Amino acid sequence: MQIIKKQPDRGRDDVKLFITLSQTIALLLFAIPQVAEAYIGPGAGISVIGTVIALFGAILLAIVGFIWYPIKRFRAKKKKQQPANQETPDS
Repeated sequence: MQIIKKQPDRGRDDVKLFITLSQTIALLLFAIPQVAEAYIGPGAGISVIGTVIALFGAILLAIVGFIWYPIKRFRAKKKKQQPANQETPDS
């Protein structure tokens, strides 16, 4: 009796290879910068500048809010406790 070995289905491997190559080529094409022949008017430019300034301002205020205010409260609390521990100069 002769055993027949089934050959692996190479069709699926070919499809996977094709999809992988297609995705790689598409990614490379999107990664290459292209010339944009477009005009950005002054209104849009000022909007972008305003947005960037607002973003930096928001980040700065977040840093101040999360770092500076707890330090400020701690210093104020420490300052309030300090006169209670010291003797007054009039006594």
